[in-house]
Amino acid sequence: MVPLSILDLSPITEGSDAATSFRRSLDLARHGERWGYKRFWLAEHHGMPGIASAATAVLIGHVAAGTSTIRVGAGGVMLPNHSPLVIAEQFGTLESLFPGRIDLGLGRAPGSDPVTARALRRNLASDADEFPQDVVELMDYFSTAPRQAVRAVPGAGLNVPIWILGSSLFGAQLAAALGLPYAFASHFAPAQMMQAIALYRATFKPSAQLAAPYVMLGFNVFAANTDEHAKLLATSMQQAFVNLRSGRPSRLPPPMADYLSRIGPQERALLDNVLSSSAIGSPDTVRDTMKSFIARTAADELMITSQIFDHAQRLRSYEITADVAAPRAKT
Repeated sequence: MVPLSILDLSPITEGSDAATSFRRSLDLARHGERWGYKRFWLAEHHGMPGIASAATAVLIGHVAAGTSTIRVGAGGVMLPNHSPLVIAEQFGTLESLFPGRIDLGLGRAPGSDPVTARALRRNLASDADEFPQDVVELMDYFSTAPRQAVRAVPGAGLNVPIWILGSSLFGAQLAAALGLPYAFASHFAPAQMMQAIALYRATFKPSAQLAAPYVMLGFNVFAANTDEHAKLLATSMQQAFVNLRSGRPSRLPPPMADYLSRIGPQERALLDNVLSSSAIGSPDTVRDTMKSFIARTAADELMITSQIFDHAQRLRSYEITADVAAPRAKT
């Protein structure tokens, strides 16, 4: 099976707080490192009561300092919220502290609601329209001979792999044009996944960073010893997503028995659509679903996210996923 990585939103569960989320994120990263996961990525969100990873670079440093070998990065930094120079300096600092272990995924969305996005912006213009130019500027700050008068210190000359994140054809085109690896957000926005993958692979231009296309796909896993238990665990994420899309963002709630039977057809259709790139079930169910997804997409890597309320059950889900991908000898 293809390499697996972890996407952690550092979820804040009901009755808990951000400090607890950060301890759990580090604990998950340490377990993931032992279980053979390739990367541990954190995502930038703002103004979200259930997501603690707003200061993404700071949290990456916390996780990298507490682990040894797993790559740690952003999946991603929402570049319109920031000056490219600031991001170059932040990730240049991280790469200097943890050489050979830092990834930088870049997204075009603000990662927040419109009011919060306005508060975050560097100016009142639509910075998202400048995303391609900002990516090129950021890449130049890491080059050995930057064209700009201002140098990123630290940053210049450091090898920080840059990824383009996306959920539409725009990101696929940009990643292909710049010769960068592409991460598609199929774990919550799968509608254009197959079209974006095909476009990226067909138009990819080799670069100094990457000789051939490389596709990583987001994938939800809710794994447990039985299908029934896994379906129960998945209801926390289902509730949170319905709350978010209904304009009521919340902390990650505890699982709810028979949740799907309690919601209307509109909410059920929403979940069936946005969470279609998911495996929910026992080890055998998860294995079969992942294999089918990889065969359909020819993904080079899967970024696994598992929004489970109970931390121990969340760890168990990631452990099962690692085992079905590459079974380990029992000790």
